[in-house]
Amino acid sequence: MKKMMLILITGLMAVVLAACGGNEEGKEVKNDDKAKTAETEQQKEQQKQMEEMQKKLEAQQVDDKKIVAIVNDKEILGSDYNSVLASTQGQMLQMGQDPTSKEAAEQLKNQTIDSLVGQTLILQEADKTGYKASEADIKKQLDETKKLFKTEKEFEAALKKSGMDMKTLQTQIADDIKFKQYVEKEVAVGEITDEEIQNTYDQYVEQGKSTGQEVPKLEELKSKIKQSLQQQKQQEKLAQQIEELKKNVKIDIKI
Repeated sequence: MKKMMLILITGLMAVVLAACGGNEEGKEVKNDDKAKTAETEQQKEQQKQMEEMQKKLEAQQVDDKKIVAIVNDKEILGSDYNSVLASTQGQMLQMGQDPTSKEAAEQLKNQTIDSLVGQTLILQEADKTGYKASEADIKKQLDETKKLFKTEKEFEAALKKSGMDMKTLQTQIADDIKFKQYVEKEVAVGEITDEEIQNTYDQYVEQGKSTGQEVPKLEELKSKIKQSLQQQKQQEKLAQQIEELKKNVKIDIKI
């Protein structure tokens, strides 16, 4: 599933050129032609920059079959590493950061490995605890993934491009379902209090004042703030649990 989403996140945006017709004569036509030429040159330059960036991003990847880490005898392959890496690269680009600098590249490598090790440990715990993904749940998630594509043929082409077959995709979907089941049940957080929501809202208001932005009323943001706080607490608790699991397992990093 992660690889399928990766295709959408990291695919280059297609440049669509709209033809602007006109019946103006003389100078107006020439000016219009010059404007179109300048626009086309700008689009070409942007496309070139995107392609150059894509090459730099791909240069950070490893061979798909390379073993990047071993966790309790479970091998983590380069294909999984590249998938998580590309997703994080995309997030950095969206925030206006350069993921290809020397410092960022090292940070991304460590972050990607930590993420994969953590996911593997949680999935191993989920299996031990007995969490399973039903065929119905897998089919439902698979159908939702297919809806991201216009046709079945387009979906199959994307699947092939990702280097996966249907069985591998279904396995990844099953892992995703088990991971979510485990986190929801075993890493549950307590109820978020009104005081916590108010404190967070007050911080938003202060930030709004410093940037000159008007913050919506508390009633409009309350549910979103509550959800955000729950996710934050869950992530913190999950990180603590992963650190505890690391103490009792054998982890061998290969890159």
